[in-house]
Amino acid sequence: MNTSLAAQLAQLELGHLAIERSDRQPTTDLPGAEAIEQTLAGIWSDLLALFPDTALEDDAEEIAWGLVNLFHRAAAKRSAQIDRATDEIRVLLASADGSEVHSTELERQIAKAQAAEAAMIGLEAFREATAQLYMNETGSSWRPATGSRLNHCAALTSAVVEGRDFLRARAESRRRAAMPEGTPVLFAGGRLSFATTDEARAVASSVWDTLDRVREHVADMVLVHGGDSKGLDRIAAGWAERRKVAQVAFALDRRLGARAGFRRNEQMLSLNPRCLVAFSGNGVLERLVIQAKDKRIHVVDRRGPLGTCPKRRSAAACRDEDRSARANDP
Repeated sequence: MNTSLAAQLAQLELGHLAIERSDRQPTTDLPGAEAIEQTLAGIWSDLLALFPDTALEDDAEEIAWGLVNLFHRAAAKRSAQIDRATDEIRVLLASADGSEVHSTELERQIAKAQAAEAAMIGLEAFREATAQLYMNETGSSWRPATGSRLNHCAALTSAVVEGRDFLRARAESRRRAAMPEGTPVLFAGGRLSFATTDEARAVASSVWDTLDRVREHVADMVLVHGGDSKGLDRIAAGWAERRKVAQVAFALDRRLGARAGFRRNEQMLSLNPRCLVAFSGNGVLERLVIQAKDKRIHVVDRRGPLGTCPKRRSAAACRDEDRSARANDP
């Protein structure tokens, strides 16, 4: 007698059986904001407490960055699901025949898209909570390795919505996420080297103080910068993170080679900014200042030593020379 498992299964009539995934109804419910923050803070604290005084201490920041990126990538996947569902909705709208089957499928795709949108917004909330923990831990604003850190509107689309209305809401949500509403303020600063830690702190303090003063005059400012993760842009991004100011980073398009920096200048100036905050940098930055002045954009100039205003320093130097000359007069 053949007693193998395969032979025994072959004798059974199982052709009518199938393993199917339960058809769970899509939902837009999300965890509470307070629960998200408290849970992630506990996880973060326990995880980062493992690294000090161990061989892994130098890896702590990279691990912290990766934890934030975990939620960022998950949100990006959900966004891709919304795109696919949105394409299906467009096709169904174009082929509408008024039948009940067609209407049911359209409703199913809309519900699927809304559930994915809710999940994306929820995962972005997780990312933003961990990004704030990253900021507290490192003092720097979290940015993804590639692409943008978009924040979509937290208000979900209505549970019952027409297909065309969903498409319009989706497009508007993307527009708001890509360019926050407000008044653009450009920031430009290069990668600087300092003789002492005190000098580096002085420049960082000047960046924060200057941006604080600009914000007093432009309450709805949106900070626009080059997104450099190692230069003064990083300090400015950290300021925006702490002050809850929306920011837009224009990364270099490396495919343009030496032209990349000048192309980025053109893109940032095309936003018609209220002003340009300029610290020391390279020739591309100097060109940005010239172009801004040509467009009659106010320049908050901090290109002097240690983030000072060069005009004020020049005036002070002239006064010192006058005093010295008068003191030496016979």
